[in-house]
This record gives sequence, C-alpha cells and structure tokens, in this order.
Amino acid sequence: MTEDMILANATLVLPDETVTGSVRIEGETITEIATGAAVPAGAMDCGGDYVCPGLVELHTDNLERHIQPRPKVDWPHAAAILAHDAELASTGITTVFDAMRVGSIPSGQRYVKYARGLSRELWQLREQDALKISHFLHLRAEVCSETLVEELNEFGPEDRVGLVSLMDHTPGQRQFRDITKLEAYLKGKLGLEGDGFLQHVADLKAMRDRNGDRHEAETVKAANRFGAMLASHDDTTEEQVRTSAGHGIRLAEFPTTVEAARACHVQGIKVMMGAPNVIRGGSHSGNVAAHELAEMGHLDILSSDYVPAALLLSAARLGEIWGDMARGLKTVTQTPAQVVGLDDRGELRAGARADVIRFRLREGAPALNGVWSRGRRVA
Repeated sequence: MTEDMILANATLVLPDETVTGSVRIEGETITEIATGAAVPAGAMDCGGDYVCPGLVELHTDNLERHIQPRPKVDWPHAAAILAHDAELASTGITTVFDAMRVGSIPSGQRYVKYARGLSRELWQLREQDALKISHFLHLRAEVCSETLVEELNEFGPEDRVGLVSLMDHTPGQRQFRDITKLEAYLKGKLGLEGDGFLQHVADLKAMRDRNGDRHEAETVKAANRFGAMLASHDDTTEEQVRTSAGHGIRLAEFPTTVEAARACHVQGIKVMMGAPNVIRGGSHSGNVAAHELAEMGHLDILSSDYVPAALLLSAARLGEIWGDMARGLKTVTQTPAQVVGLDDRGELRAGARADVIRFRLREGAPALNGVWSRGRRVA
C-alpha cells in the first residue's frame, strides 16, 4: 500500500547539487520538493540523511546467480526471482534491467537456452504484483554462438526488452585479449585447462567466423524491432567504437581501454563501468580501472554487474573522487534512466515516479534507512 508522506530535514540529492530540504509523496508520485530544514507536522524527520532517487540498474547478472547458485544446480525459478527482486530492493535499486543471455551453443552443451522461459516466469510474477521493484529485460546477445537469431525471434515489443547488448566473447579480443586471463577464468568456472581449453578456444573462433557478422546484423535489427536501446560490450579499440556508433549505439558497457572510453565520448556514447571495479580499484580481467576513467571524465554510468550492494557504495565513492556527491549519485540515477528513455524516474522533482531511497554514510559506506518504489516502502 502507498501512503502520502513527507521526508523532511534531509540532504536532497538533486541532479547538480545537494540541498537541505523535503520531499512530499502522494500515492505513486513525488508532488513537491521544498528547501529548508523544517519538519512539518506528521513528516518523517530524516535528521540530515541523504534522500535521493531510487537506483537504476542497467546490467546485472544477479538473477542468473539466483537461478544457478552452483554449477549444475537449477534453483526453483519463482523462488529465485522473488529472492533476486527482494535483494535488489534491499540495496536501493528500484529499477532493474535483468540481464539474460541469448545465443546458445547446443553442440558443445556449454551454454543452454533459458531466456525465453525465464522471462515468462518473471512477467507472470509481475502480473500478480508480487515484485517489489520495476523490471525490464536486458538481452545480452552473444554473437559467438549458434542460436542467436532463433532466440531473438522469440521476443517481441510486448516483452519489455529495454536494452540489447552486442556481446562478442571470442577469445583473443575485447575482454579477453589476454588468453591467459581467459584460461584462468574458465579453469575456475568450468574446469577447462590444457588441451580442453585450447580446443574450446579453437571452436569459438571457428564459430565466430561462421556466424558472427550475420548475428551482429540481426541483433541490430532485433533491437529496433523491440524499441530497445542498443549497447556495445567490451569495446577495446577506436575502430570498434566507430563500428558501434555506426549501429546507432549510445551506451558502451565496460570499455576495456582508455582509448575506447575516450573514443566513446567523441562519438556521443555514454560509458558504463562496473561498480565492483570501482570498489576493488581495478578490473578482475586486467582491463582499465574505472577510477582512472572517472578521474579523466570518461565515466557516466555505473552498473552493479555481479554485486548488487556495490551500486550505491561505488556511486558514493565516485562522489568522493569527484568531490561532488550529486555527480556521483547521478551515475546510478538520472543518467542511466535517461539513456534508456525512462524520463519518469531517476530525479527528485515534482511529477516524477516516487522511487526514493534514504541513507546515511557510516565510515564511508551508505547505510540504507528506507527504500520506496512507486511510493510503497519495499525495504
């Protein structure tokens, strides 16, 4: 149930500044932003806590982690979806684009199709009003695969596909230019090493040669058919960024080099980096560190990627790096909302959707004191 309320005596995080003030919520909508420390009768005294828009998450593998908590374990999907939804709400995320891979390799039995069935189960729960926050689909289109076109054709404009990313995990380029990094990753994840790993690399390169260009072209068409934003993934060179711009891409997920990030900004493409990269101080794959791009002014959006709680923490860290908390929080609120065309959220303003969070910094870490989605308290 929603209820009319006022969050007063708060540090409001606006798009370009922080001010002391209050937020009035009526039903599912923010109706007024006021400045000053006054606490009207019946208002919630926030005692100076930060109040900002709910976080907008464009790329998270968290649902996949709940569905398969261990290799070869297929957890009951409804339970996994509900747990994922509740976890995100507890971290301040009120809008999520759930990443699901499309593009399988049935012949190798390494990647199996799952996105169509899982998304149907997600939407069934949404229709029952069982979810705490707002969900959209992010289809991660793997061009180095066998079944990408067939899987894309199973989706349509009615499926809330808000984002499609062009992925190419062919060994020897992009994220895994360094083959030794890929070998270490697959040894830990799949137990692949030695001759088995070398055969895996050869198979993927041959598959990319057979299917890659056609898959890339069909993915661009599919995104247009869905009315979805098209994103690139792991751009490494200026040439790759020019190709992305030619496809009409306006969001780059995790560029791996300064060269690529700089080229993205020249082309008007927003750069998204992983929150864990900010927290850890570098990339787990040995690529460019997010804080380097932040210091150079080449970082626009953060994604929690594989740690939901990292999103708010990393935005606060960016606020410290830039000496501007409003700018740091903007990377997880207004900017991601705008890049995918959600103009009803991501900002504290009259008329916006009442997705709001309240938190206080404790030893530099944000401690949440309330999360509201469409005016309903969810954490």
